[in-house]
Amino acid sequence: MESTSVLLKPLLTEKTTLVKDEARQVAFLVHTGANKMEIKKAVEQAFDVKVEAVNVVRHAPRNRERQGRVVGRKPGFKKAYVTLRQGDKIEFFEGV
Repeated sequence: MESTSVLLKPLLTEKTTLVKDEARQVAFLVHTGANKMEIKKAVEQAFDVKVEAVNVVRHAPRNRERQGRVVGRKPGFKKAYVTLRQGDKIEFFEGV
């Protein structure tokens, strides 16, 4: 898989900004077929940083229900929490 198609978008939530400040981790929404090595390579190439570890979380697809009936389907996704080396940073919206 090409490294440009591995990272879909950064996740910017309250939890991820807290983890970013405390544990030097950045969260990304990644392609469901990507593995840890591909994610590590893509982050290092895209942002010119060194990655120490990659943790992956899969979210299964679920049914959308309204009044007890299935009216649709929410797709599954995959998140990656990337731990950066001491001193490295990825700045998304700093100074805006």
